[in-house]
Amino acid sequence: MQGFESIIPLILVFGIMYFLLIRPQQKKLKDHQQMVAALRRGDQIVTQGGVIGKVTKVKDGENEVEVEIAQGVSVRVVRGTIAQVLNKTEPAKG
Repeated sequence: MQGFESIIPLILVFGIMYFLLIRPQQKKLKDHQQMVAALRRGDQIVTQGGVIGKVTKVKDGENEVEVEIAQGVSVRVVRGTIAQVLNKTEPAKG
């Protein structure tokens, strides 16, 4: 019984760490993946580098989108570097 009692604090510390650190991080990652998967043409985004632009082309099956950062200036951006969607466009009704 002595060995089991010394393991209880370790189990409690792991449980606390899971609920305070690991679980919220997993939820944040899942939310980010859903946000990136839902990108569509016309969305205004912010990259992790702080660049604000409008999505002009979403390439299915690829890991990048084309973003217009100024009139006539487009760049290809890796989906994972998109930090935030500022303005969401409405889906086309059809």
